[in-house]
Amino acid sequence: MTKSTKNSPNMNVSRRAILAGGAALSASLFLPKNLKAQDYPTDAVNTTGLAVTDDTVTVGILHSVTGTMAISETGSVQAEKLAIDQINAQGGVLGRKIEYIQEDGASDWPTFAEKAKKLLVNDNVASVMGCWTSASRKAVLPVFEQYNGMLYYPTFYEGLEQSPNVIYTGQEATQQIIAGIDWVTKEKGAKSFYLLGSDYIWPRTSNKIARKHIEKLGLKVVGEEYYPLGHTQFNSVINKIKLKKPDVIYAIVVGGSNVAFYKQLKAAGIDMTKESPVLLTISVTEDEIRGIGGENIEGAYACMKYFQSLENENNQEFVAAFKEMWGDDMVIGDVTQAAYLGPWLWKAAVEKAGSFDVDKVREASPGIELTSAPEGYVKVHPNHHLWSKTRVGKAMANGQYEVVFETDDLVEPDPFPEGYQ
Repeated sequence: MTKSTKNSPNMNVSRRAILAGGAALSASLFLPKNLKAQDYPTDAVNTTGLAVTDDTVTVGILHSVTGTMAISETGSVQAEKLAIDQINAQGGVLGRKIEYIQEDGASDWPTFAEKAKKLLVNDNVASVMGCWTSASRKAVLPVFEQYNGMLYYPTFYEGLEQSPNVIYTGQEATQQIIAGIDWVTKEKGAKSFYLLGSDYIWPRTSNKIARKHIEKLGLKVVGEEYYPLGHTQFNSVINKIKLKKPDVIYAIVVGGSNVAFYKQLKAAGIDMTKESPVLLTISVTEDEIRGIGGENIEGAYACMKYFQSLENENNQEFVAAFKEMWGDDMVIGDVTQAAYLGPWLWKAAVEKAGSFDVDKVREASPGIELTSAPEGYVKVHPNHHLWSKTRVGKAMANGQYEVVFETDDLVEPDPFPEGYQ
């Protein structure tokens, strides 16, 4: 467990970096700036015993920084800390500086539940930024609902969920799974798919939705396989794929297993730059490519809402601030950017509500907008998901994605699409 504030040693960030990122989002909130704590007395803005004083408010950060999911979740921690520093540089939330208590879910779902309860019951945090896998989110959800906490969850996921205690800052199935299959069918003429995933709820449910959509389009699934988290031997399934000759390998492998999978694909002679078969993933961001190596995944496609290579001023400022804080060699993936939105959306809801109380923050959340989010513009839907664009990127040898497709408009989130439940 780590408790930190802006001045702690592990928050080494220059004033220039803080201001660069902070300025990008400050105009987007359309809220009064320089709010003073004395104008919001603690007993009035904190009626439920949260960790709020006249000077500070404490939140939780709950991600895996050890175990197989650390390769994916470390970026989320970094983004959330950057956002917190930037918010503090602007004067905090209702005039109070944000402190945080960080816990390690350790890639273990019962541990996530245990740490969530500690943050809510023992530490009385005002909100939590956390989780990556759907298994970890499902593990903590009963805890947040029992103790009325607020979770900001950053990962693209299978949908089929809507909780009053969660703000989902990533995509649900219609914004990613269905949209990605539509794209590869239209643009690549795909007619057959081999579904591959890690063995837990998100890949299995996502592939269930994918299969329904593929069959709805009159196309064919020629294989479907799952492997445990941390699995590193994929040669058997790669041989099956080569025998079946699908048009598309639809890959939802997560965490450290991706390193072995893509290296073994290349070693087996599957050249993704030739697009025969096309590889389409919804789980490999720039964070994972950093471990995989760009040369091992070049030519693959990913359906996400954010890529580090997005060419807009907001994103350029965000990337510069992130790299200045964490190092020039760092990369930023879809979930990392979605994690960055969490503290900003929470701040906006608190200040709209004029209170840290969870019930009031929840009521204030629908309609919150960030017009200068790195991905462009997002808005909180009444179903607690975000309106966002859908994009497809092509992996390059340098570890980045080239954006090859982007929806013209924001895609309305629909966590319960008819016919896919």
